[in-house]
Amino acid sequence: MIAGLILALTAGTLVGMQNVFNAKVNERTGNWTTTTLVLGLGFAASFLLGLCFEGMEMFRFWPNMQTWFWFSGLIGVGVVISLVQGIKLLGPTYAIAIMMTSELGFAVLFDSMGWLGLEKVPFTLNQLLGVLVIVGGIFVFKLGERQPRKAAA
Repeated sequence: MIAGLILALTAGTLVGMQNVFNAKVNERTGNWTTTTLVLGLGFAASFLLGLCFEGMEMFRFWPNMQTWFWFSGLIGVGVVISLVQGIKLLGPTYAIAIMMTSELGFAVLFDSMGWLGLEKVPFTLNQLLGVLVIVGGIFVFKLGERQPRKAAA
């Protein structure tokens, strides 16, 4: 369990950093250049690391996986484009908070409905309360923002 917590915290840290980096790249390039850079470098790195750690076993995925799961990389294009633009329009903290809440909400939905090949998990009041607390936190965060002070004349 501790290893899972450490890995989840590491993933959250890396996603937060990546989103800020992506937004900075997007300030100097376009949406598609940013997306190509992010996903292209990710592909190159994961391909090389996959070959190092898994060798040719890396290419033996088709008998055990439904074909439509192969296209998850296309979803990644939507993720990068949407989040880069969201950060540009809302700022990193607000955009990432909304993204994480949406991610959690849909994870609960997919789990409770058993969609996308997941084992169906009963929906509980605790799950609903957890998502609502996070949504409430975003409202408190956004409503609590201070207006920029006007510079003294």
